[in-house]
Amino acid sequence: MNGDAVLPLSGLRVGFAGTPVFAAVALEALCQAGAVVPVVLTQPDRPAGRGMQLQASAVKQTAIEKGLQVAQPLSLKLDGRHPEDARQAQAVLEQADLDVMVVAAYGLILPPWVLALPRWGCVNIHGSLLPRWRGAAPIHRAIEAGDRFTGITIMQMDEGLDTGDIISMQPLEIGPHETTGALHDRLSALGAEMVVKALTAMRQGTATRTPQPNEGATYAKKIEKTEAQLDWQRPAEALARCVRAFNPQPGASVTLEGQALKVWAAQAGPVEGPDLGEVGRRVATDPARGVAVRCGHGWLWLQEVQRPGGKRLPALTVLPP
Repeated sequence: MNGDAVLPLSGLRVGFAGTPVFAAVALEALCQAGAVVPVVLTQPDRPAGRGMQLQASAVKQTAIEKGLQVAQPLSLKLDGRHPEDARQAQAVLEQADLDVMVVAAYGLILPPWVLALPRWGCVNIHGSLLPRWRGAAPIHRAIEAGDRFTGITIMQMDEGLDTGDIISMQPLEIGPHETTGALHDRLSALGAEMVVKALTAMRQGTATRTPQPNEGATYAKKIEKTEAQLDWQRPAEALARCVRAFNPQPGASVTLEGQALKVWAAQAGPVEGPDLGEVGRRVATDPARGVAVRCGHGWLWLQEVQRPGGKRLPALTVLPP
């Protein structure tokens, strides 16, 4: 790039609110595009790892590396349980004199005063093709449901849950064996690219807004740990999708032959020979496909599993014939 070239967002005052890696990728892209980021909102540090030490979010780490101001309020509701936090955040945001706020997987609801504060309001990067999979876990739920496509929606935020006008949208095909982790990485890169283009269009006055339809709306509720325990009575195809959807978090769990296991890779598929196995029992082994378990409908071939405290290993290593 020519050293004298003007970056697309040069001088634009962009606030940012986000927490995980999905959001940190977008923050990096905004900075590279020349945006001035006066303030970054992210969740408070949380205990993590075996030692349960406080750990900064991916967004906080990125912001610190770039010397950006970070605020970590417990709430943004001025009349909520933590009004002092909200008032401090309000003062910081008002002083920032924002053109726009970009939000990506922040984790806190933005009250009306935040939505109205920037000149152009607040813009959200959402990991689905809205209105399908509004809510907290759109990537997981798309894989779990067997969707062929997902994508990124850049949305003008309103007071509803992912109900605002659509600024731009781009589909992305889900690979037949793709996990949430792999799809997350592709979507985060796409979202970062799209939000820079959307803000550039807003700045040029060429951005469009399309009201979001309610027809076809679905809700992607947060993943609960209890969902990770797979039920052998369910169809093998559904269980295979769950294994992919819950990789890397929280990880699908099964009980097989008296062992508690995490399942990191599995595929539904036929078993040669007579069907003599009971549901939840091993019915076949194969050096290439792993260990087959009878399900409520069909068979699930376990390929990579993990004992508690152990390493991820081929299923036949953990469950030899």
